[in-house]
Amino acid sequence: MAEHSIAVSVSYGSTKHSITLTGQNGNEPILKDLAEAVTRVTGVPAPSQTIIFKGKSLKDTEESLSSFGIKQGCKLMVVGKRNSPEEEAELKKLTDIERSVGQTARELEIANGELAGLGKGFLATGLQSEALANLDRRVKVAAEQFMRILEQMDSMNVPEHFNDCRTIRKGLVRRVQEFLAQCDKMEAGISEHLAEIQSGDPALAE
Repeated sequence: MAEHSIAVSVSYGSTKHSITLTGQNGNEPILKDLAEAVTRVTGVPAPSQTIIFKGKSLKDTEESLSSFGIKQGCKLMVVGKRNSPEEEAELKKLTDIERSVGQTARELEIANGELAGLGKGFLATGLQSEALANLDRRVKVAAEQFMRILEQMDSMNVPEHFNDCRTIRKGLVRRVQEFLAQCDKMEAGISEHLAEIQSGDPALAE
């Protein structure tokens, strides 16, 4: 087992889950790591959880599990309500949107790698103009997709008490805005590179 990993048994209702946790950045797992893992296996949001070990409720989410005396193989219990069916439906929408964001982001990453390659001269000068035009189209398509995703999230009617939904949507909106800024930067880089090529080749400039 990897260093700073621990496997525990968590009971929720009549169901038992075996959870293996690994700390972040080489550190020990903390209570927050356990709460996030519990959410994944039970559907109970972290703010709604009460994690109990040896009859005591654990509170400080930034404390390491070992500080509570939790060791390999320990048994814990979780109580708390899952989200309402209505909120689960909204969470499902956000999961689908997150998947779409990830797919578009991967396409943008590939285009960015190709643009970096062109900048290093990995393609003959005579072929670069066409390659840049192709990249420009792909980046614009990605930007349009990100804009549609923002509009989709903006149109969602998320009640104030759907805390998980609102938190996830806020994080997604921030991610999409960062990707849009990256699209703008890439489009500017493509235009600059294209201008350099055309200025150095009278035939291309015509």
